[in-house]
Formats: sequence, C-alpha cells, structure tokens
Amino acid sequence: MGVSGSGKSTVAGILAGALKWDLQEGDDLHPDSNVEKMASGQPLTDADRWPWLETIADWIRAHTAAGEPGIVTCSALKRSYRDVLERGSEGRVVFVHLAGTRERISGRLNARMNHFMPSGLLDTQLSTLESIGSDEDAIVVDVGPPPAEIAATIIAELERTRGI
Repeated sequence: MGVSGSGKSTVAGILAGALKWDLQEGDDLHPDSNVEKMASGQPLTDADRWPWLETIADWIRAHTAAGEPGIVTCSALKRSYRDVLERGSEGRVVFVHLAGTRERISGRLNARMNHFMPSGLLDTQLSTLESIGSDEDAIVVDVGPPPAEIAATIIAELERTRGI
C-alpha cells in the first residue's frame, strides 16, 4: 500500500518472484471510468473506490479460502479502505506500507512514463493517506533504498514476525 509512485508494483513484483506467490496488480482491477477520471487529473471519490476495493477484497478472499498466499497492490490510503480489504480474510492480511517523502515520490512520478496517474494528484493522495493504526497488521518500509533491498527487508520482517 501507499501513494502512487511509492513503488508498489515494482516491489510487489520482486516479492512475488522471491516468495513464489500469486501477484495481482490492483490498478488492473479499476473500472475504465476510474482510470479515465484519474487520467484527466480528477481524484477518485470514495464512491468511485468502493467497487474497486470490493473487487480486490474478492481476490484476497478467494486466495485466503484456497489457502494460497498472494500479493495485491492497492493504495489503501484510508483505514476504511483497509477494513474492506481485510474483511473475510480470517486475519491473514498483512499491509506493507511503502512510505516516503513527498519530494522523493514526486520525483518518481515525474520520471514515470505510460501510467494513467498524473503527478498532480500526489498531494490529494498524501492528504487522504491515513497512518497505519497500532491495531493493524502492517509493516512500514521507507521507499528510499533500491527496490530489491526494500523487498529483502519485507521478507525478513515476514520471516521474523509471521514465520513465512
């Protein structure tokens, strides 16, 4: 989880490969109307997000029910969004928040090509972002190091705290 440009897709790809887990890119589950709205520079509303979050939650529930580990990328900016994603997962969702400064993430967004999310929406995402609660199962990782190092840190934390 994290704002656009935090490295979710890159890190998730490395994690999925290293752990041999299924990977779902959350952006691919957005309805076309959401993509069009963001591409035009308009932030999504909660009403726009709920169906998308339910689709992601369905993916999580299917994997949980089948006993299959997986990784799904999703901004999950608000606690209420994360609550939707956890529902029905039997407490098996671990959020990994890729956190960084506005300056670092803005630089990444400005260098990114061929993505529907314009850098102009970063401030909206940052203002929407709610910190992980002490009661949420989460790992918070700084986006500063290279992606492979971030992935290694996440794997080490999962091994240490969850025995994977």
